[in-house]
Amino acid sequence: MYSKFVELLQKNNVTPYQVSKATGISQSSLSDWKTGRAKPKADKLLILANYFGVTVNYLLKEKTPWTIYRLSKA
Repeated sequence: MYSKFVELLQKNNVTPYQVSKATGISQSSLSDWKTGRAKPKADKLLILANYFGVTVNYLLKEKTPWTIYRLSKA
């Protein structure tokens, strides 16, 4: 999930701090997700999805090796 979060940060040119302030999700929560100490709960995923204009499913779905291969061939 965090890799998708990082992609969205870069794509939208925002920082975790800005996301934290805009969504009310604490920076410590974002940090815990990054380090793997915690996983985001459904309500936080929904907030992030709404903030970035994506679905929760998009946030949860990691790229598989097959997807990466297909994308590299496109």
